[in-house]
Amino acid sequence: MDSQVKPDAQGQSRIQNVRKEKKIKKDMFTWWQSIIILVATLAICLSAGYYVSDKYLWNKNDEEIIKQIKYKKTLVDQKPNDPGLRVQLGYSYFLKSDDDNAIKEYQTAKSLDKDYYAAYLNLAIVYDKQNRTDDALQMAIKATKLAPQDYKSLLLKGRSYRKLKMYDKAKEALQQAERFKKGNTDVIYETGLVAEDQGRLSDAESIYKETLSYDPTFKPALEALERLKSKKK
Repeated sequence: MDSQVKPDAQGQSRIQNVRKEKKIKKDMFTWWQSIIILVATLAICLSAGYYVSDKYLWNKNDEEIIKQIKYKKTLVDQKPNDPGLRVQLGYSYFLKSDDDNAIKEYQTAKSLDKDYYAAYLNLAIVYDKQNRTDDALQMAIKATKLAPQDYKSLLLKGRSYRKLKMYDKAKEALQQAERFKKGNTDVIYETGLVAEDQGRLSDAESIYKETLSYDPTFKPALEALERLKSKKK
């Protein structure tokens, strides 16, 4: 029977060291992967923007938001011509309800890159919050041209058309949003608001209930159903 050659103590030590080095490199690689994924995800979330409802407002206190603003300002000072950083800073102002500075940063991002989708989308969001419906609509229309298949800008376009009582255009935009984001509660709820504004209360009730079939805790739909009860009396 062949005898097994065993390494001496020095050889065993070298093998152990090699294994340790490999493990350290592997752990470092995994750690860097995690950091890169985290940073990329945060960048996308902050720069993309989204339709703001009660459901999605971040639960941040003023102190945390102020820290965030200071940090974002530092990044903007380092790279003043980066539209993405401008949008991130603007969104931090938006969380603090400082709409004027939010708009200023979004407008700057737009001037730095006239085709920067997130700038138009976030401007539509803040204008909608301020009930500047015509301005919100124009920003949403531009955003849909830049990203035709992103449901968020279509949703905001539909919302603006509804507020302007242009119901056919509102339904068309919301139907497009639904095609790209099936089952989205914001889209379905907004469709219910169109029906309610038109006086189609039974249709609105069915649509709000459909919203709750996707998310039973969706607060705006729950409130809408209570509102309809008073209207039907």
